[in-house]
Amino acid sequence: MSCNFRVLITDRAWPDCDVERQILSQVDAEVVEAPNGDEETLVELARDVDAIATCWANVTEPVVREAKRCRIIARFGIGLDNIAVPVASELGIPVTYVPDYCVEEVADHTLALLLACARNVGIYHHQSKAGTYDRSAGPPLRRLSELTLGLVGFGRIGQTVFRKARALGMSVVAHSRSNDACGTGCRMLKWDELLHAADFVSLHCPANDETRGMMSATAIGKMKSSAWLINTSRGTLVNHADLWEAIQSEGIAGAALDVFDPEPPDLSQPLFLHERVIVTPHAAFLSRESLLELRSRTATQVAESLQGVRPEHVVNPHVYQD
Repeated sequence: MSCNFRVLITDRAWPDCDVERQILSQVDAEVVEAPNGDEETLVELARDVDAIATCWANVTEPVVREAKRCRIIARFGIGLDNIAVPVASELGIPVTYVPDYCVEEVADHTLALLLACARNVGIYHHQSKAGTYDRSAGPPLRRLSELTLGLVGFGRIGQTVFRKARALGMSVVAHSRSNDACGTGCRMLKWDELLHAADFVSLHCPANDETRGMMSATAIGKMKSSAWLINTSRGTLVNHADLWEAIQSEGIAGAALDVFDPEPPDLSQPLFLHERVIVTPHAAFLSRESLLELRSRTATQVAESLQGVRPEHVVNPHVYQD
């Protein structure tokens, strides 16, 4: 028995599509899973679907233009850099995302990485596994309440990190494009001022042309030699070659990275093997609760759009204008 609609799921970071199938079956929609995220594969599959939902696969201009029946492109996530949004807008296709599903998780992961850096946990772990028991290894330890966290980007996640870091007794400063404290009372600094002041620089920016490679040799060179760089945002924000040069020359103390470009990264690279670089596998967003929320809300966005209902969090709302 055929369904009224077909929904292409390009990729996923979970074992199955049972949650999505259950929700979409209520509007008589069939789930079609792509065997891989290659552009050629997605172009072929997009020709015969009414909606596209994507996690990390690139929904490029050729894919969007080939999706003649498509009523919505939904992102399983926050960032939109893997979707050709301008092309979708040109063709009148709404694009949705879930900007607030994992705020607590990413903030917690950011602080977990910060604490691991602040207390030399990564270095001690690395050395103890190699048979060395040496509490003097790594940079000198400092009292957390004497240190300053610099947040680059001050949206939902940045503001949540601010609140939690303040509860730990840290001094927190931030920089954003608007430099608006959003009523939090956080001290906002200019870009160069933040780099000079912070003991930890934590990135919370979207990936776009303005932010790509923002942590270059120039920016890293303005950080304290005792400072750490933390990235739970997007891998493209950091020039990893420049970061490696800074690590080698001890221009900064180290780094903690949860996101990379490309993903997965080549873990044999010296940067990722260094004891002063903590690496986690793009896991900041993960929890049982966050994944269920993400999957349910994204599938609901698709189901509503197929029924002619405007879903939540449309990033190009002008497509609904007559």
